[in-house]
Amino acid sequence: MNPPASPDDLLARRMAKLGIREEDLVEQFTRGTGPGGQKINKTSSTVQLRHGPSGVEIRCQRERSQTANRYWARVELCDRIEELRAAERMAAQQEREKQRRQTRKRPRGLKERILKTKHKRSETKQNRGRVSGRE
Repeated sequence: MNPPASPDDLLARRMAKLGIREEDLVEQFTRGTGPGGQKINKTSSTVQLRHGPSGVEIRCQRERSQTANRYWARVELCDRIEELRAAERMAAQQEREKQRRQTRKRPRGLKERILKTKHKRSETKQNRGRVSGRE
């Protein structure tokens, strides 16, 4: 029986599945802000992670540890890229659906109503001619 996979292994698999390579990541460390006292103010534990190909940028200050923030920044990056790809797929599907709705045949009842109103409008316009019978 195989031992359970560690969180790092799961993250590495997820990144590989999404096509995110470590070489594509630009990582910077800055001092954090907000609550946390001296530890936050004196250490550069906040991680700024930029994925070059997609242009997605993440800033993570979830933990006091730089190592933990590096992990969580990568998790957030994977989440954001999955959201972007899902949105792209949804937009493409919406476009296909819109095209299908525009080109489908109209229902018979609707077509009959449209033709009836067109015929009525035609009669109205025909009756606007000059009045004959005047001498």
